[in-house]
Amino acid sequence: MTQGKDPGLASGTGIVEKAKMARAASIKLGSATTAEKNSALLQIAEALDAKRKAILAANSKDIALARELVEAGKMSQALLHRLILDDAKINEMILSVKDVEKLPDPVGKTLAAIELDEGLELFQVSCPIGVIGTIFESRPDVLVQISALCLKTGNAVLLKGGSEARYSNEALFDLVATAAAEGNGIPGGWIQLLETREDVKEMLRLSDYIDLIVPRGSNQLVKYIQENTSIMVLGHADGICHVYVDRDADVAMALDISYDAKVQYPAVCNAAETLLVDAAIAREFLPRMVDRYLAAGVEVRACPKTMDILKENKELKSATEEDWRTEYNDLIIAIKVVDGVDEAIEHINAYGSGHTDAIVTDNKNTALKFLQFVDSSSVMHNASTRFSDGFRYGKGAEVGISTYKVHARGPVGLEGLVIYKYLLVGSGQTVAPYVGSDAKEFTHKRLPKSFTF
Repeated sequence: MTQGKDPGLASGTGIVEKAKMARAASIKLGSATTAEKNSALLQIAEALDAKRKAILAANSKDIALARELVEAGKMSQALLHRLILDDAKINEMILSVKDVEKLPDPVGKTLAAIELDEGLELFQVSCPIGVIGTIFESRPDVLVQISALCLKTGNAVLLKGGSEARYSNEALFDLVATAAAEGNGIPGGWIQLLETREDVKEMLRLSDYIDLIVPRGSNQLVKYIQENTSIMVLGHADGICHVYVDRDADVAMALDISYDAKVQYPAVCNAAETLLVDAAIAREFLPRMVDRYLAAGVEVRACPKTMDILKENKELKSATEEDWRTEYNDLIIAIKVVDGVDEAIEHINAYGSGHTDAIVTDNKNTALKFLQFVDSSSVMHNASTRFSDGFRYGKGAEVGISTYKVHARGPVGLEGLVIYKYLLVGSGQTVAPYVGSDAKEFTHKRLPKSFTF
């Protein structure tokens, strides 16, 4: 396979060499101007539009092979669904890249400026992380999202997609690498595509070259990465999301939100897996909701109270303890009747994954309690969990969703791919005068200025 037209991407290049090239390129890319990066992003967007047929042709090869695996029982229908590209998906990719281009450049921003003493000024300035390693499954559009975000933030990127999307990933990688290199001042080697499963194992050992790993995929994939690398990992292992329908909910609204959160796209991490319903509204709400789910082909796994309310319905399955801990990524939902918002919060914090959870209620005090006490990266009031997404949050795209309590939480966009450095500008100062019994005092005065030479 020819790995794009970007310099240094010869076929067969080993992962260590690719990581070294990415590290070298990251230094130059980190100092690229906003205009250079934006020009490259627009070139990528134009190339996506111009090469639709080639992208879809490559994707059709992946789909044909994937369908054989589904028929053989070796791949889930949900994974196949994530793999499919069409004109609408390409339009979304183009819009996502253009949105990233329009966003302010997060690199080189002065976050704080402090005068330590006269003629001695300290600046906290945002900068790229360096080299990002990404491992993702099935969805080839993720390659474009991550590449655009890394380019805008001045980070080099190593990309490893799933083997089921091989042809799609190769086509999109070649497109991005070539378009970004076309006279935009972007260094060669900033983007690299890894090819084999063995590359993943090797990648996890390259702490000298890779600064951050962002996995996007199954629970098993994320946990494997977390347990087998010393490199910082940013992501989430599960997407166990909840919708809680409160006693003061507008029933029509609750029906729509609960349906959308499960059915609109069940294969993604922000789809609802458990529906919690206040006992005070359950007899009014559940028959209508379950009928709507069943009509859409959703398998319903119900708690004993739900089974009692719907005892005439023979299509329900009894929920087990394991159902409250399961991310289905499919047309399956677990339903539990709870005694009010306190039990709902307790259940979510015990069984949820800290991803996204929603309450439907017209009671502002109840909503506020839910928003404050549910310990998740995104908590919603009267809105579907499906809104938890970098593009929908106005980030242009997302490199992933983080449930960790670190600098980046929730959908991670540009702001999560920069860190900062301290720049101290003096005029010959030494530490000695500031030490001892007659030490000179620091002024530690905030400065209303940005770093410039």
